[in-house]
Amino acid sequence: MLLEALYHVPRDKWAYAYDTETIHLRVRTKQNDVDHVTALTGDKYDWKHTYYEVRMEKVASDEMFDYWEAAVRPKYKRLCYTIRISSGAEVIYLLDNGIIRHEYPTPPNHYFEFSYIHKIDVFKVPEWAKDAVFYQIMTERFANGNPSINPKGTEEWGGRPKLDNFFGGDLQGVLDHLDDLQELGINAIYFTPLFLSPSNHKYDIVDYKKVDPHFGDNALLKRVVQQCHARGIRVMLDAVFNHCSDQFPPFQDVLQKGEYSLYRHWFHINSFPAEIVDGIPTYDTFGFFGNMPKFNTANPEVRSYLLEVAEYWIKEIKVDGWRLDVANEVDHHFWRDFRKVVKNANPEAYIVGEVWSDSLTWLLGDQFDSVMNYPFSGTVLEFFAGGMNGVTFGHRIGGLLMRYPQQTNEVVFNLLGSHDTPRLLTCVGEDKRRLKLAVVFLFTFMGTPCIYYGDEIGLSGYQDPDCRKCMEWDPAKQDRELYEFYRTMIALRKEHKALREGRFRLLQASERDACIVYERADDKLHFTIWMNNMPEERTLSHPMETDDWQDALTGESVFPQNGIMNIRLEPYGYRILTRNLD
Repeated sequence: MLLEALYHVPRDKWAYAYDTETIHLRVRTKQNDVDHVTALTGDKYDWKHTYYEVRMEKVASDEMFDYWEAAVRPKYKRLCYTIRISSGAEVIYLLDNGIIRHEYPTPPNHYFEFSYIHKIDVFKVPEWAKDAVFYQIMTERFANGNPSINPKGTEEWGGRPKLDNFFGGDLQGVLDHLDDLQELGINAIYFTPLFLSPSNHKYDIVDYKKVDPHFGDNALLKRVVQQCHARGIRVMLDAVFNHCSDQFPPFQDVLQKGEYSLYRHWFHINSFPAEIVDGIPTYDTFGFFGNMPKFNTANPEVRSYLLEVAEYWIKEIKVDGWRLDVANEVDHHFWRDFRKVVKNANPEAYIVGEVWSDSLTWLLGDQFDSVMNYPFSGTVLEFFAGGMNGVTFGHRIGGLLMRYPQQTNEVVFNLLGSHDTPRLLTCVGEDKRRLKLAVVFLFTFMGTPCIYYGDEIGLSGYQDPDCRKCMEWDPAKQDRELYEFYRTMIALRKEHKALREGRFRLLQASERDACIVYERADDKLHFTIWMNNMPEERTLSHPMETDDWQDALTGESVFPQNGIMNIRLEPYGYRILTRNLD
């Protein structure tokens, strides 16, 4: 047994309260190095009468490690424990002060502790987000419902997107197409920024309390939200609190008055005057864009201003959450205050940070509920575009699942494309079969799925600005077969809780090809998903103990032969099987 590979600490994602009665424990071991892992648990004040053992299950693997997990329900909300690991005849115990071999350690000396499950400390995520299917809308490119408020120089709808051109999309256009969104089956909308801004993307905001007049006004947004709620659709707005526009009045005051400005501490001014020298601003910005000066969110006046903005749109317009732009470049103290303000205004508000890498620091219950899961999209797109084999994909996915506590995994914001990335269809080489495989995985995996507008009718496009094309509303120019596929997958996920909250486990993967079999299951339904991500027909086989399986999409009965299920799949084909456990 490789002791150096063993890891457990009694905190964050390794030992945490899932709810007010349950503690989740995780342990890491070297891959394929261990036979059994068991948690020996009890109450330190009465070990004799509370002692019991919990067998830990191997729930995931990555390139180097296996991960074991168990749910423990201590009778008195206190937990004292050691972890026994066995490999053949070798047995060791993990303790808070190290490792001992063979002999049973005397409890509770040097045992790990989870001192008490305090309700207030349990990381609670919005329940509705587990059931949500999001649809991302870039309003300027979605639909032009009121040409009378078009920006000057608005181009004909459907033209070539550029970094600085306009096509007149607005909130009335969204309102006009809520029936279409409802028909698709989505039940949540994520809007990119809607507030007053000189750009088409609106990530350089001038007035944080005013809807851009080219989109409509505050009253119209309130109407959109009301109409969405009437249809069971939640609404999440985009909060750009890392930076603003150089036309933002306080920054204009700094430009005019320099070090004498009352707002000089609202920003990170490195030298006066605030200007651009040899292409580099003398003040901190988003990237090196001089038109996007960075807020000093540690400044009490800035913090108060932005928190008031966050509260205003939750309370007055009744939006259901915030997506936080460039969230990793804002200080943690600000986000802790942000969570308190937003959750006080609406305890069920959904907070999603834009962080492109491992985000555990923000996902421990005091800042975000979720993050935009770009590591997920990168892994999924690489696999279904032909960039890795099944085993590597399984390891990558396993590693992603072990990054966060389960409550975050249940609502992590999973996407396959956005306004910042090439279109899904483009990423898979315009092969609709590969696209469907990726979407099937999206809707049968843990987390909250999001569709980027137009992906469901076959929009393509490379990096920004090409990925920001106008939505196509002419049915003759839409891929209706693809649209119906999306509708089917959305309906399947919404119908079955097992696909939203059930456990995930990879059942089969190969180093020789890109074929996989995995399962989702709860206490009522068991799904197995079979995928052939190869250009040739394949038959996948896996042991099945029962013969009560059905095709989840057609209802056709599917039977194993001699305890082995054989599923023939055409090139880039898939099949979803299910059975009742009641």
